[in-house]
Amino acid sequence: MDTYRIFMVEDDPVIAQTVQQHLISWGYPTRCARDFSRVLEEFREESPQLVLMDISLPFFNGYHWCREIRRISRVPVMFLSSSSDNLDIVTAMNMGADDFISKPFDLSVLTAKVQALLRRTYEMGVPQDTRLRCGSGWLDMEDGTLQNGDCTITLTRGELKILRILLENRGRVVSREDLAVQLWQTDSFVDENTLSVAVTRLRRRMKEAGLCEVIHTKKGMGYWVD
Repeated sequence: MDTYRIFMVEDDPVIAQTVQQHLISWGYPTRCARDFSRVLEEFREESPQLVLMDISLPFFNGYHWCREIRRISRVPVMFLSSSSDNLDIVTAMNMGADDFISKPFDLSVLTAKVQALLRRTYEMGVPQDTRLRCGSGWLDMEDGTLQNGDCTITLTRGELKILRILLENRGRVVSREDLAVQLWQTDSFVDENTLSVAVTRLRRRMKEAGLCEVIHTKKGMGYWVD
């Protein structure tokens, strides 16, 4: 198995050290942020394959740093939070997060989530044909861009997953439940609003590229594309 480096942004030294030692014991080299005013710089230096991000941090919160990371990288980000409020989950997904786990958490559950996220991201492989037709444009799954004419926008990992799933099921309605499971591998914390916000955000991004009314809603069932 490849060695995946993990970068952890957690200001509670006890939690940080406990999680770090546990992940290292599972074969994941893990570095903890040292200067919470230089998280982006430390991220660049480490070049990790996964980021574990607390929400409440000194200087700037985790949402800020996730947004900054998303400007330069599509590396998966998992949020750690002492709150399981739906607003926190929705906000995390809006900032480009790939998963969310509430404190206190069982280390075995965290490890399982980390392994699942790494597997989905790096071990499933990229199809030989990495482009899918999307309305009048194209979705490039390899670099996560949506192209329409002279306009090219970069999607977050979550946005890319939603659009890819819908395009690969073109002409068929994908239920909200199936979409949630494929996106987050669980429906235990994903409520109706979380998924709705994610799809609304994707539609807004697509509109920026001149791709309107590509994703359709089947009321009470799910979503589909032509």
